Amino acid sequence: MGTIDADFTGETVVVTGGSSGIGRAVATAFGDAGATVINADVRAAPKDVDAETPTHEAIEERGGTAAFVETDVSEPTQIETAIEAAREFGGVDVMVNNAGVHRSLGFLDVAPEDFDAVHGVNLRGAFFGTQLAARDMIHRGVDGAIVNTSSTTAERAERNHSHYAATKGGVQMLTRSAALELDGHGIRVNAVAPGPIATEIREGWSEEASEIGDSGSLPSRAGTPADLPGAYLYLASEGASYVTGETVWVDGGASL
Repeated sequence: MGTIDADFTGETVVVTGGSSGIGRAVATAFGDAGATVINADVRAAPKDVDAETPTHEAIEERGGTAAFVETDVSEPTQIETAIEAAREFGGVDVMVNNAGVHRSLGFLDVAPEDFDAVHGVNLRGAFFGTQLAARDMIHRGVDGAIVNTSSTTAERAERNHSHYAATKGGVQMLTRSAALELDGHGIRVNAVAPGPIATEIREGWSEEASEIGDSGSLPSRAGTPADLPGAYLYLASEGASYVTGETVWVDGGASL
């Protein structure tokens, strides 16, 4: 989807999991669009093989304003710390709940600790990220936008992804439910559902994705983080002021 022509000058955007992959691409795009960006991640250093500079420094090098806040999103108190950091720049206007972890395991092999680890970041993190950002927006009396990262696995089953897919299905319903309850406060809640994207979250996918297209089926090429920011910027922008509770699929047609 690329990027869109949107102006976020004067707005503060919190992106969880913004150090690498999709989060890094989204955070950088918001920075390029004029926003002050708070990267809330467990580590500042990017995991992407082609990136060395931390996201907040990369945004600053491009003329933007950004900060890093060490954040484990499975702990709501740490999400609150990131939101407090946003208050130093006026308060969060856009919340992107993107942080995620992935463990490929067969359904019969998922241990409680695997389940808890994936749900703690993917679903608990998104739930309380949405709640805490909304509370801040309501307290400050501003209209705001929240964009969650779901996945095509929220509706499309894959082998060895049961516990991961359950979190993304939860994120999708969280998005709808929160949109319903927060609409009266002027807060829109939407989600982006990426298909298989070549990032470090899914070990081996970069190599596997390079073979896509040989069979003539969709997608015709591998998805990359650069394909995602446009969807996030659109959903956070005034251009989407009449859009809430929706999920935008960015998957190269794989869901067809």
